[in-house]
Amino acid sequence: MKLNKTFLALAMMAILATGCSSTEEEDSLTESAQGTDASTSGYNDGSMSGSQFGSGSGYNAGAGYGSGSGAHLGPEFSDPSNPLSKQVIYFELDSSQVRQEFVPVIAAHAQYLSSHPQQRVILAGHADERGSSEYNIALGEQRAKSVERMMRAQGVSASQLEIVSYGEEKPAVSGSGESAWQMNRRVEVGYQ
Repeated sequence: MKLNKTFLALAMMAILATGCSSTEEEDSLTESAQGTDASTSGYNDGSMSGSQFGSGSGYNAGAGYGSGSGAHLGPEFSDPSNPLSKQVIYFELDSSQVRQEFVPVIAAHAQYLSSHPQQRVILAGHADERGSSEYNIALGEQRAKSVERMMRAQGVSASQLEIVSYGEEKPAVSGSGESAWQMNRRVEVGYQ
């Protein structure tokens, strides 16, 4: 386990050193998702500074969890061109591995949280309806833990992160079929 954390930290430092270009992400999921290892590549070049994230007051993002608890977030959370506006990370079937396209989103939230140590988030893991309730609770937890590990590797304090798993109990989209299922395999980042 310690070797995996060390490898992850070294890989992220190497990626930061080399940088990478980013393209505008699509707002909707595509049928063909990439299966690359997001834990070791795709970290943005780090060009966003903490000052770009605002003072931590003003706009209430209201992305589900914590939306009624008085979370006051800056306007960058409502700017669709800012990765902070994306507060849902989607996963492949039976996987807790973060998809490549969501690495910059997690990195942006990690940078914001590191710059705002008083801010707290709930990482809520979800699964689609396939599999037993027990399996889906465990899978939702593993998905949330994957996001947590990436954030922790980027300097977010453990006290800022809370993990909860709902398994299949709180679907984003009702119905059976891949179009609904892919929207339900997710982790929601909910600011408190």
